[in-house]
Amino acid sequence: MTIRLPIDVTTRVSTELSAIIEALVNDPDREEPLTLEEVRAIVDEGNIGNAELELLHPQDRTSALAELDDLIEEFGGEVLAADFVVTKASEGLSRIIETAMNDLSLRRRPTLGMVRDAMAGGLTARLVGDGILDPDEDGTLLAEIDGLIVRFGADAMAEELVRFE
Repeated sequence: MTIRLPIDVTTRVSTELSAIIEALVNDPDREEPLTLEEVRAIVDEGNIGNAELELLHPQDRTSALAELDDLIEEFGGEVLAADFVVTKASEGLSRIIETAMNDLSLRRRPTLGMVRDAMAGGLTARLVGDGILDPDEDGTLLAEIDGLIVRFGADAMAEELVRFE
């Protein structure tokens, strides 16, 4: 039986391990959700199945295994690996969130719900009109923020999901 954690554990996961877990979790050939123990076994065997991740340097593989061991010790091996994938907003949604963060009319830092309301109220259309966003992104961005709200709640701080690249 897999266990879902009630806390956000992604703050304890390195970017490198998150990428490994994400590649394994998103494998279209996998039918069952992965646990941390299963991810550890796959990484230990070196049978990651993703060409980019197959090129992991031995030190990176050792670091990932050590990090997985720490996570398993802290949270148990039966927890869902997907909970350890660090989630960030897409580039387009990050631009919307940054615009909302700089909006002086907001009395406090924007939450996902506030950003969603601003998007529905014309923020996305304004950014499309200014040439900052592609017109084809509107529906995708609404679906993305709705998914983030389902996962983290409408009161989650939006700025924590901004992608800096």
